[in-house]
Amino acid sequence: MIKRVLTTCPYCGVGCGFYLDVRDGKIVGVIPSHSNSVSKGYLCVKGWHAHEPVQHPDRLKKPLIKQNGKFKEASWDTALDYVAKRLKEIKDKYGPDALAVCASARCTNEENFLMMKFARAVLGTNNIDHCARTCHSATVSGLNQSFGSGASTNSYDELPLMDCILIIGSNPTEAHPIVGWRVRTAIDNGAKIIVCDPRRILPAENADIFIQHYPGTDIPLVNAMINYIVKENLHDKEFIKDRTEGFDKLWEVVKDYSPESVEGVSGVKASLIKEAAKLYATSLRSCIMYSLGITEHIVGTDNVMAMANLAMVCGHVAKEFSGLYPMRGQNNVQGACDMGALPNVYSGYQPVTDEAARKKFETAWGVKLPSFAGLTLTDMMLKAIEGSLKCFYIIGEDQLRTDPDTHMIERALDSLEFLVIQEIFLSETAKKADVVLPGASFAEKEGTFTCAERRFQRVRPAIEPISGKTDADIIAELSRRLGYDMESGPKKVCDEMASLTPLFAGVSFERLEENGLQWPVPTKDHPGTPVVHLGKFIRGLGKFVPVKHKPPAEVPDKDYPFILSTGRILFHYNTGTMTRRVANLFREYPRNFIQINSDDAQRLGIKKREKVRVETRRGKLEVLAEVTNKIKPGVLWMPFHFSNEPTNVLTNSAFDPVCKIGEYKACAAKIEKIK
Repeated sequence: MIKRVLTTCPYCGVGCGFYLDVRDGKIVGVIPSHSNSVSKGYLCVKGWHAHEPVQHPDRLKKPLIKQNGKFKEASWDTALDYVAKRLKEIKDKYGPDALAVCASARCTNEENFLMMKFARAVLGTNNIDHCARTCHSATVSGLNQSFGSGASTNSYDELPLMDCILIIGSNPTEAHPIVGWRVRTAIDNGAKIIVCDPRRILPAENADIFIQHYPGTDIPLVNAMINYIVKENLHDKEFIKDRTEGFDKLWEVVKDYSPESVEGVSGVKASLIKEAAKLYATSLRSCIMYSLGITEHIVGTDNVMAMANLAMVCGHVAKEFSGLYPMRGQNNVQGACDMGALPNVYSGYQPVTDEAARKKFETAWGVKLPSFAGLTLTDMMLKAIEGSLKCFYIIGEDQLRTDPDTHMIERALDSLEFLVIQEIFLSETAKKADVVLPGASFAEKEGTFTCAERRFQRVRPAIEPISGKTDADIIAELSRRLGYDMESGPKKVCDEMASLTPLFAGVSFERLEENGLQWPVPTKDHPGTPVVHLGKFIRGLGKFVPVKHKPPAEVPDKDYPFILSTGRILFHYNTGTMTRRVANLFREYPRNFIQINSDDAQRLGIKKREKVRVETRRGKLEVLAEVTNKIKPGVLWMPFHFSNEPTNVLTNSAFDPVCKIGEYKACAAKIEKIK
């Protein structure tokens, strides 16, 4: 007999719903949920295979302790006792800020809340961060300055009814396929599509306007659009007057960015910029969809604020059918931010430096909390190399393959006195650990995820934890060994989170049973908020923040004449830890590759599927060449899903000074045929 368990997909941040079919304690299949308000009965190719990695033979089942350079299996009590002992020793010897915690966008909201609590109440440090630092920290910092909230403004349900969708730095067809389907529906309903990307991605094939600009030139492109909109009197003067501040300061900057003046730097004809600006500004229902192509730059925060400036100039925000959609890459990266898995805020973005907020958490948790912000993930790595960070406890992240400049990350991890990894597979980072604790997959735990449209959704266990413990169990048991009794039941943790977090005060498991709730949910009878900033921005008035073009940290030169950028493909996910263990997905793309323009390839004598050597100032890699006209001349592009051919040995660890996000999307490179 088959038991059918409703849960939420563990891949990207879209939040699709499906059932896991269970027979005799084994998951045997996936069935899409037609009642799910996000996916409406559809799944992408990864979702259809989401159950397969759960029971893969490579799953970690027992704790591992490294002895003389080799891992030995240990009992749970032995491993947890040892970890607690070492954490206490390091804290006592060097102080709490010698320790750091990396929470996980793969884990539930409740587990991230516990990890945030563990770092602050048990270890006594605000040194907690997670992978949003390397993907959407620029969204949090940028939209928070502009609007007062660093999240999507509107709901997926509005996308098919848009008149105009501007897609920039995002490839929804491959990275967020179910949202890509919503865009396709909008096209069928008559929507106009503008795509801005260095590659001719699939959405560009159906676009009314395709702008192929150089990586790292988003600000001059967007500023030129604003320049044209204002000069042609297409801006929403009433919205600007009543709902915003700082327009005069914005104009002082963008008046110098005429479409003609940015042709050279962006590689886009002025006429095309004007056409796109007019279409976006004059359409009644217009939205902007962006992702890591905007955020992963040294000007990531500025890029995001440029998007906000464009939306506010046209009055295409703070209303239904007009807003910004920052597409999140991981299933619960929104939720991990929301739960306070960041160095400067508690849950609901309550600053750790705010005395009233801090005292509220101190009273609830019965401990004194640190009053200053902790280290970002970027700074943690630098401090490890410098020697002041001694210990790192990482859950569900593979820093050695996800962070830019792999060699630098390796130096950081090797510099630590103690490294604990909590994972479901022995990742490349886990191989560096002193102790590996086997975590639980999405199919083995209860709790909630929060998708990119700010929707809390339920996660339900289909099978018992393969290792015998959930991630919440592990955190709570470590906490008890360190002298702090911590509740780990997901429902009770959710209730505790709601009681301490005004933004989510109305959230509970009972209220999420149907289709979840979109925050803010300030009270127990509040219906949720599909559109934020209606009537008033969360910060009061929307703020125009003028931004100027700043080139990438590395630009092409005679030694490295190309711009290298990175991204995702449909059949794989992040470092491929899960998808490369699915036979049907691995078959489609079993190894890494690099895209190069046909003219560039001909000039260098590179033929299709030939092996080439790609090199930057940080490393080199040998991969197969994909010769195509879909990429701009002078630009190279690679996915980052293959740990045996790791693209991030090439990428640049230069970072945005505001949010400390790395510049994955642009670095100087060279490519040569292997003779």
